[in-house]
Formats: sequence, structure tokens, C-alpha cells
Amino acid sequence: MTSTEVQSRANAGVQGRGPLLLGVRHHGPGSARAVRAALVAARPRVVLIEGPPEADALVPLAADEGMRPPVALLAHAVDEPGRSAFWPLAEFSPEWVALRWALDHDVPVRFFDLPATHTLALRARTEETEETGESEGSEGSEGSEGSEGSEGLEQADSEVRSDPLAALAEAAGYDDPERWWEDVVEHRGAGEGDPLAPFAALEEAMGALRETEGDTEHDRDLVREAYMRLQVRAAQREFPGGVAVVCGAWHVPALRRKTTVAADRALLKGLPKAKVDMTWVPWTHRRLSRSSGYGAGIDSPGWYGHLFDAPDRPVERWLTKVAGLLREEDRIVSSAHVIEAVRLAETLAVMRGRPLPGLTETTDAVRAVLCEGSDVPLGLVRDRLIVGDALGEVPEAAPAVPLQRDLARTQRRLRLKPEALERDLELDLRKENDTERSRLLHRLLLLGVGWGEPAASRVGTGTFRETWRLRWEPELSVRVAEAGVWGTTVLSAATAKAEADAVGAQHLAEVTVLAERCLLAELPDALPAVMRILADRAALDTDVGQLAQALPALVRSLRYGDVRGTDTGALAGVAAGLAERVFVGLPPACAALDADGAEQMRRHVDAVHEAVGLLGDDPAPGHGDLRARWRKVLRVLSGRDTVPGVIRGRAVRLLLDDGELPAEEAARLMGLALSPGTPPADAAAWIEGFVGGGSGGGMLLVHDERLLGLVDAWLTGVPAEAFTDVLPLLRRTFSVYEPGVRRTLGELVRRGPGARGSAATGGIGIPGFAPEPDGARADAVEPVVRLLLGLDNEGSADSTGSTNSDLVGVEA
Repeated sequence: MTSTEVQSRANAGVQGRGPLLLGVRHHGPGSARAVRAALVAARPRVVLIEGPPEADALVPLAADEGMRPPVALLAHAVDEPGRSAFWPLAEFSPEWVALRWALDHDVPVRFFDLPATHTLALRARTEETEETGESEGSEGSEGSEGSEGSEGLEQADSEVRSDPLAALAEAAGYDDPERWWEDVVEHRGAGEGDPLAPFAALEEAMGALRETEGDTEHDRDLVREAYMRLQVRAAQREFPGGVAVVCGAWHVPALRRKTTVAADRALLKGLPKAKVDMTWVPWTHRRLSRSSGYGAGIDSPGWYGHLFDAPDRPVERWLTKVAGLLREEDRIVSSAHVIEAVRLAETLAVMRGRPLPGLTETTDAVRAVLCEGSDVPLGLVRDRLIVGDALGEVPEAAPAVPLQRDLARTQRRLRLKPEALERDLELDLRKENDTERSRLLHRLLLLGVGWGEPAASRVGTGTFRETWRLRWEPELSVRVAEAGVWGTTVLSAATAKAEADAVGAQHLAEVTVLAERCLLAELPDALPAVMRILADRAALDTDVGQLAQALPALVRSLRYGDVRGTDTGALAGVAAGLAERVFVGLPPACAALDADGAEQMRRHVDAVHEAVGLLGDDPAPGHGDLRARWRKVLRVLSGRDTVPGVIRGRAVRLLLDDGELPAEEAARLMGLALSPGTPPADAAAWIEGFVGGGSGGGMLLVHDERLLGLVDAWLTGVPAEAFTDVLPLLRRTFSVYEPGVRRTLGELVRRGPGARGSAATGGIGIPGFAPEPDGARADAVEPVVRLLLGLDNEGSADSTGSTNSDLVGVEA
């Protein structure tokens, strides 16, 4: 078809049959190319795009140099920012292509879908109906991910509806809708032949599918399409013969349908409204994927972006990109690998009857050739390229709440750029910039903006270090908007939120955790209010379990306060007073507990013991030696028969570890606990408390034959009828030991008391257990130790003539 014929047909489509309806698949690069070709051929006077009309004022920002897709239109209710919807747009989205074409050619462009003011209000009404049990199902179950806003050809929203794309693919003999779409659309050259042909074919197919559904169309679709028809009529009156419409292909038959204005208005009568704000926000390829829960998602946004950007030879360029990624991960991939992978992909396409290699063929080729059959590197390719971690950008001129602007300024000042790719951030709190980064992340956590999560450090475990795992998700923009009700800056918002959380806290432990978070976030204005509430709650709370649960967080707060240079004098007094109340109330609280209650109280004892150790002897004036008083409490617990065995055993163990209980006394107490008169279940609980819970009890048994012998003798004497009752408890106790410890214990028991020995008894039997060090074994490890220390053989000289003796002397 000549260019003149194409232009003539395009004009006829715009002027003869009414508006030019371009039905698309959202986020489809083939649709995007086809839309661009159709607009170039038709040259409409106005372009209507599926989306909320409130975004019309934001259209000029799409041409700003600071705008880089993927981005999304965000609408949220003014009085409830958490009620929101997104309309994502990628560079290869047909709507984005149409928007940019109109801006580049000075053609008016408008959004013509149902306004967000109705969309969010309808969602609120639907959720209220579901909560009262009057309706089943869920509309927009992933509300913050925008399934309300942008509907795909394959799935219009989160309601249950047949997949049009799957139906068409099945009719064409395909079992995979993505493969069918690639073959009939994505692999079709842009502008070849008639640019309107694909839209006519899709319109006919969608019309047939909608006819098969009959009256099963959803009410929300009917309302949206009625509003769309009214907007199209208005545009035709204003721009006669020059209206182009870009929308989901599913809606095209409905927009072509002949209805009266009165009928459409009747469908819109009485719709609820909500006051909304709208802006542009960054989006990510990962959030475009169907696996994210986004209703109009695609499986491979990174692949589709490549298809849209590649000027030619997409398979060769894609496999070259894959090879580059694998080389960055230190995998050996040569040019010959790439050439062979291209040949394999093309061969697979021919064998499968496909016009060009698609994602399936290229992925198979990557697995076989570049990954040598392994799915491990292929998983990296899927994550980093097929899906991708592209994060868009929006210009500073985009509307934003004051809190968002303050956050953006702080991010730039601290050189902490939001990224879609998850990464670990190591912070040294002795550096001012790292300390400020830590404060920012802690404040955001307190506000519910989970940009970063604390993680275990791979560098060190000192209190001067923090490790954060960062990933910026688009939904965090909504969380920031929600947090905007607390203040206009991150500091003021976090302060107000902390004070409100302290007032609303139900339990003492919640307030202590909040105090810790206030110290970490350095909120000096919030901390006094939190401390007043903490002191009041601590004075009134009589639940020893709650007090014991609250104490560790207070002690951590003192520790972090010291590291960060925060004045924690008032906090030390509260912590010391709380510890005293725990000391007084703990022995009575440990009496007459069932098994579950005893295990929970045992954990409280461990937590208090660790907290008291960090507090020191006299953390606050007037409270005396807390450690000495705590040891007296442990002695009371260890010898009181009314205390459950698991707690008595743990008290003995803690005293033994601290050197406050001689080994002979510990053995005596164990002998009493394991005497024949003790019920087997109680004895097993004592053993669990003494050597269980991951406290290093296995090594204690390995190195102390008396304790092992007591356990062995008790276990062999348990009656058969009681053994099955204590077996689960014993298995739980010993299962936490390291394999090497369990193996050593088994060897010691197998050899028997006459053959095994320990340092305590002077016995000899197993290598490594003797009264004196084994010189031969020590000599065997000396070369390794010297190697680790960087020392050569004693007396050898280096190239400068100095000896190792000199080096050792210098280091000493």
C-alpha cells in the first residue's frame, strides 16, 4: 500500500467512521510502535488517552527533561492518602508514546477515563461493603499498586474476568498468550503495510469476545465506558473529524457502540466522589511485572523495553547484553558463545514455527550456551534483564507534599539516591554523614516508610556499625504522602508520630521499643514525652512478664545513646527502676506455671540477664549494685521447688557461666534435679533449661564429664513407660547443638565412663581431653597460626635482612 493510500485510509478512519479508535495492549512495545505509526499517518487534531482526567494539568511535565520513564500517575484521597491508585507508563507503553507524540507535534492531549475522584470513592464504598459481609470478592485488592487505574488487554482489573488475550491465543492454537502476542504483534514491523490494520483486527476480535460474554460485563466497566463515550462525543464536537483515541483494546467495541447521551449519563448518576490530589511518581520495571500483583502487568518488562529500543537485530543485541551481564559476574562468556546462542535461538524459532526468535527461544539459548545448562546464572538474567530494575525519574516541578520535597532534599544532601535494585549499605556511625543517613532511615521507619531495613553486618558487629538493606518501591511514595499529615519535614513528622504512638501504645514493651527508636532516630523533642509515658507505665504495670520484656529495649537504648552521644540520664534511672521491680516480682511470678508459661518466662530470664549485664553495676545513682542483686534472684530461682525445672536449670546455668557457682555445686544441683524421685518430665525440663536453648550447653557437657555422666545415668534410668513422654523435650534440647558437638557427645557416651576422660577428672581416652596440653597436637597447628599472623619460620630473614625475631619484637 502506497503512502498516499495509507494517508487516505487513515483520514477516512478519522473522518468517516467517527473517532480513530486505537485499541492497545498496555505496556506492549508492538502496540506502541503501531500507535506511533497510526498517529503519524492520521495526524489527528486531538488525542484522547485512557487515564484520569485530573492528570490533564500534569501533561506538560511529560516533556520535561527531568522526566524519565517508567513513571506513574498517582492519585490519592486528600483526607486519606493511603487510598490511592497508580497508572503506570513505561517508555514502551502505547499511552506514553501517544502522549509524547502529541506534545512533540503541539496536538492537544487529554485523559478521558472515569475521573479518579469517582474511582477512589467507588473503591472505598466497595471495601466498606465487603467489610460488612454484603459482598464477596475484591475490587482492587492491590489498591496501592494501581490495578484500578490501568487495565491491560489480558486483565482489566483484579476482578474475576476471562482473559481476552488468552482466549485469542487459544483460538489461534497457542497455549501461551505471551507467545501468541509476540508472534502477531511484537514481531510485526512498525509501519509496514497498513498502519491501521492491526487495530481493525483487534477491534473485530474484541467485539467477538465481548459478544460471548453477553450480560456478564462488570458494572464498573459499564460506568467507565459510558464516561469515555461522553468524552469522545465532546471531543468530536470540539475537533470534528480529528479525534484519535488510545485505550485498552477491550473497550473499543463499547466505544464504537451506538448509545444515547441520556443512557450514558444515567449510568453516571449518583456516583460517589472523593477529593483527590494527583502527581507523577517514579515507577520500576519490577512493579510492571505481573508477579508484582499489578493487574495489567507483563511477564518481561525488561525484554519488552529492549524490543522497543532496539533499532535492528534485537536477538543479537539482547544476547550481547546478556553476555555483558554474565561477564560482570565473572563468568566466562566469549563472542563465540554469543554467536552460537544466536544460531541456536534462530534454529529453535524455525523448529517451532515462529516468525522470529522470541523470549522463550532466547532464554533457552542463554541457558544452554551462555549458562552451560545451569538455572543459577539464568535466574540472574531473569531478575536483572528480563524483568529489570529500571527506576524512573520525575522532574522537581511535579506536585508533591512538603514532606516528599524535604525527603528529596535530604537524600541529595546525604548522597543517598533511591534505587530499585536491592543493595546493602554499611554505615560507620563515627562518620557524620553516615550518622545522618542512619537517622534518616530510622525516622522513615518510624513513619512507616520502609525504604531500608536493618540487616546483619558483614563487616563487623560493633555498636559503631549499622547495615541497611535498601530498595525503593513505588508504593513508598504513597507512604510518604500518608506520613505528610504528621509534619512538613522528616524530623517534625517523625517527632509528631512518635509522640502519638507513645500515647496510643497499649503495652509497656511498645513504649520501650519506641524510646529505643527515638534514640536511634535522634528525636530530642519526642524523647521527653515518650520517657514521661514510659515512667508512668512502668510505675503502674504489675505484670512481671511485661516488665521483663520491656527492660532489654531500654538497655539497648542506653547503649545506642552512648554510641551516638545522646544524654540518657533519665533513661538510665527508668531502666534501673524497672530492673528492681523485675527482681522483686520475678520469683513469685515463676511459681505454678504450665509448660508454655515456663518456657516464656525462661526467655524473659535470659533477656533480663543479658540486659543487667549491659547495665553495669550501678547504672543510676541510688540503685546500688544491680548485678549482685540479680545474682541473688538467680540463686532463689535455682533452689525453689515451686519454680518449673526449665527455669531452675537455666538459673543454675547462668550462675555457672558467670563464675558465681562452683562446678561442684552445679553438679550437686543437677544430681538433685535428676534424682529418682523427680518425675521424668520435670527432670527433662531441668536439663533443657541447663543445656538447651542454644546457650552452648553442648560444649559444657563435652568438657565436663561429671555433668555428662549425670545426664547419661538419668537417661538410662528413665522407665520405659515415661521415656516416650520426655523424648520430644530431649530431642528439642539436643537438636540445637552443632553436628560436631552431637558427634563428640555420642562418641563420649559410646566409650562409656571408664574410657572417656575430662579435664575435671584427669581421665585420658579421647584426644584433646587430658590434664595437660598435648604438645604434639599444639606443634601441628603452629605453622598455620604463624601463617595467619603473617610470620615466617622462626629466625628466617626477609629480603631486607631483618629476622622474624625482630619483627615479633617490633609487633610486641
